[in-house]
Amino acid sequence: MLCLRLSCLLLLHVFVVFGTELTFELPDNDKQCFYEELEKDVKFDIDFQVIAGGNYDVDCFVTDPQNNVLYNEKKKQYDSFSHTTAMKGVYKVCFSNEFSSFTHKMVYLEFRHGEEEPLMPSLTRSTALTQLESSCVSIHEILKVVADSQTWYRLREAHDRTKAEHLLERVTYWSIGETILLFVIGIGQVMLLKSFFIEKKGSVAATT
Repeated sequence: MLCLRLSCLLLLHVFVVFGTELTFELPDNDKQCFYEELEKDVKFDIDFQVIAGGNYDVDCFVTDPQNNVLYNEKKKQYDSFSHTTAMKGVYKVCFSNEFSSFTHKMVYLEFRHGEEEPLMPSLTRSTALTQLESSCVSIHEILKVVADSQTWYRLREAHDRTKAEHLLERVTYWSIGETILLFVIGIGQVMLLKSFFIEKKGSVAATT
């Protein structure tokens, strides 16, 4: 049993795609860009999602080393983009919130590039896999699905938490406003009733 576990751990030790995940704040009337130097014929993938702020939308564009626009979308809440580089150089990914004058955004970005190496050298040969190898391949594929699912759930959790906090803030302000309004109405009613008695007392004194 110990040998089986050690074999699986060795087989699952592979070179994975280089990637970066980050969540950043994009102020209103602002633009932020990220740069990555890539070789020629390298595939890269971009996934982004606005998780907080305004209408949950942002402008995004991607350019190559010669400033040719590879991707350009306006007011997107989330999207994905894949491209294979045609030249070596620095590629730029920019997010713009310049169309918004008073709301800042929270943006999640995942940038991946490169090709994943085969899980096992035997996968490149036309030979049948053993039961152990098949199990390790299945585990590897399931783990990738689990990692993607965890990322999706983290984004949903951050999005829902932000909406809940915004709702709590609105409810708090509404409660404070209602409380102030009740005090004003109560004081106004007391003063109005008091004015009735004052006018009545004055009129009685005048008749006498």
